[in-house]
Amino acid sequence: MQNIDTYKDALLTLKAEYQARIDKISDHIAHPQDQMQQHWDDQAVAASRDEMRKALLIEAEQGLVYVNAALRRIEEGEYGTCVECGELINENRLKAVPYTAYCIEHAR
Repeated sequence: MQNIDTYKDALLTLKAEYQARIDKISDHIAHPQDQMQQHWDDQAVAASRDEMRKALLIEAEQGLVYVNAALRRIEEGEYGTCVECGELINENRLKAVPYTAYCIEHAR
């Protein structure tokens, strides 16, 4: 397996990206435009946009959970091992999805 620090660095970068995304989306949700001044059509578009932002927020929060779990596995010395079967996770899979907890067989 590649140097564990390489994976840790990649995970820390992902963590920062997810956190920045969460902060930005949360700010947009918390400070919407003044909807009283919008026309009805504009309000419908704004409502749709808010729903999309909420979905993106949930996705980013879940990504952050996965990354934090992977960082925990690094600290516990279990990173790169499938949590289902205990086999080593293929290095190509770890490069593609560094936060994965499963080998390709058990990810399905």
